[in-house]
Amino acid sequence: MIRTRKRSRFLAFLKWTGISVAALAGLALVLNLTTGMHLQITGGLTPQLDFHDEDRHYRAIEAHREQSADTVPAATPVPREPVADEPDEQALLATEPPETPEAGPATDPNDAPTDPEAPALAEADPETDPPAPTASSGSWPYYRGLHMDGRYPQPINTAWPDTGPPELWRIPVGGGYASFVVGDGLAYTIEQRREQEVVAAYDLLTGVERWNASWDARFEESMGGDGPRATPALYEDTLVALGATGELEALDAATGASIWRTNILEDSGAANLTWGMAASPTILDEAVLTAPGGRNGAVIAYELETGAIRWRALDAQGAYTAPAVFTLDGLSQIVLIGADQVTGIATDGSGTYWSRPWATMNGINAAQPLQVAPNRIFVSSGYGHGASVLEVDADLEANTASVSEIWFNNRMKNTFSTSVFQDGYVYGLDDGILACVDAETGDRMWKGGRYGHGQVLVASGHLLITTERGQLVLVRAIPESHQEVAALPAVSGRTWNNPAIAEGILLVRNDREAVAFDIRPQT
Repeated sequence: MIRTRKRSRFLAFLKWTGISVAALAGLALVLNLTTGMHLQITGGLTPQLDFHDEDRHYRAIEAHREQSADTVPAATPVPREPVADEPDEQALLATEPPETPEAGPATDPNDAPTDPEAPALAEADPETDPPAPTASSGSWPYYRGLHMDGRYPQPINTAWPDTGPPELWRIPVGGGYASFVVGDGLAYTIEQRREQEVVAAYDLLTGVERWNASWDARFEESMGGDGPRATPALYEDTLVALGATGELEALDAATGASIWRTNILEDSGAANLTWGMAASPTILDEAVLTAPGGRNGAVIAYELETGAIRWRALDAQGAYTAPAVFTLDGLSQIVLIGADQVTGIATDGSGTYWSRPWATMNGINAAQPLQVAPNRIFVSSGYGHGASVLEVDADLEANTASVSEIWFNNRMKNTFSTSVFQDGYVYGLDDGILACVDAETGDRMWKGGRYGHGQVLVASGHLLITTERGQLVLVRAIPESHQEVAALPAVSGRTWNNPAIAEGILLVRNDREAVAFDIRPQT
């Protein structure tokens, strides 16, 4: 009798639970259809509710572009800062570091000279400004800037009012996590719009779309989100864009006309990664460097002019970092972080100089290597891994090099944001919390500021941070303590895209909107 009652209650509970689950599922479906409500995963793998109707958003983009097309003004001339001739590699290595004021709370980077005749590229310091992959006419030509190190070399205005720096424009954009590159008054990015990946060129000062080029491709991933991940690269009059499914296109930077196309995954014979192709292309010696991973060329170099394969190198599983070009101990090389190793490769693809194990959970290495001394690089990964400074010892006569570890610890775990280097210290997001680490010793100086898995740039002695929730934060880049100067809402929704700075304009975007802030020095 008792067993029968228990069984009846249990069956009743199951029936009630089943009805409740069905009711909740029905309610969730209705909310998704009417409001776009769905579960979204943060960088810390925490689920959160998000309200974003993708179809409605695409319609908003289309309506905005159609309206803009009816009133497109002439291209806005951008007051260009004159660009100095790019010095050769030996000149860069020989250049003395510029004197910098002692770091401390009293130091005001706004006291930096703001002469309008100053060159757009600051005089190179081999410790903080390693040679660029290839000099470009663009003022922010690659992922994270000229040297791919997140550094903007010119003075900016850091005395922001309570409302933040002036907003120049705000527009809806398509999905994905690419950043902007900038040259000749145009800001370029790649977006997901419906079933196409779209490369778009926007007027830097107005946000008006000047042209777009598209192809059929859509990468979908439930945790990371949909759309392209890799930031384009700009060299002179050519823009190179990489989609999340491996589509690589070279386009005329002025018009968007196609020059050549290929698919790097097909060329390498590799399968796509879990979170798609995210390693931004790099341009070196008029060759486009890509990192598809795989046995048939973990790194493939394509002729910039024709798209023909110039060389292939390395048999390794791919990851999410771009090929980075450094001169370490006098030896120019490509440094690539793959799924389980850090490798130094000859710039002509002829061989490997050195390799160091760097295995992370599921091969999720996404942060760029960072040069912190003439012969040292900083590498970091999240998911419980940590950070290390590696030292390269080169023999220039024999054209060989070896690597050794200076330090390793877990005091800086860059999940998928890259740190920046300033005056001997590394600043970055350690599992979503801002931290400062001594590059020489690995000692943590401070930790503070829960900004989530956002992104970091450095300019005028300050860190410009976009938080995971779309805030823009200004923090002093000093080792004494965490000092937040300003914080304001920038974009709405999950924000994993890197910001960019060009001509004194700060560009922030995520998978929904883009905004431009004027941070030019006050005259």
